[in-house]
Amino acid sequence: QVQLVESGGGLVQPGGSLRLSCVASGSIFEIYAMGWYRQAPGKQRELVATITSGGVTNYADSVKGRFTISRDNAKNTMYLQMNSLKPEDTAVYYCNADRITTLSGSYYTGTWGQGTQVTVSS
Repeated sequence: QVQLVESGGGLVQPGGSLRLSCVASGSIFEIYAMGWYRQAPGKQRELVATITSGGVTNYADSVKGRFTISRDNAKNTMYLQMNSLKPEDTAVYYCNADRITTLSGSYYTGTWGQGTQVTVSS
């Protein structure tokens, strides 16, 4: 079994920064594309950014130039550096892994973390 755990959320003032982390645990052999999504109260979950195992990135227009997604494959960890935060960035941020293969040859698709709350407010 594999698990994704996010951390790094919190309360920050507008213009501030936060760095989210997502750690994958289990007998992992390889993780394919990963991504960050967010869900604000009363809204649907939306894509924030994605990154392939080779490091190719993609961002929602609303966060381009402010957020940076990265990953450390050796540590099975993904990051989201969020700068110039705005109140509209307030949401629960979720980590997702497109496909995870294990050392035993099993694979898991569409794995989600439990989410971490980010609140941007003065």
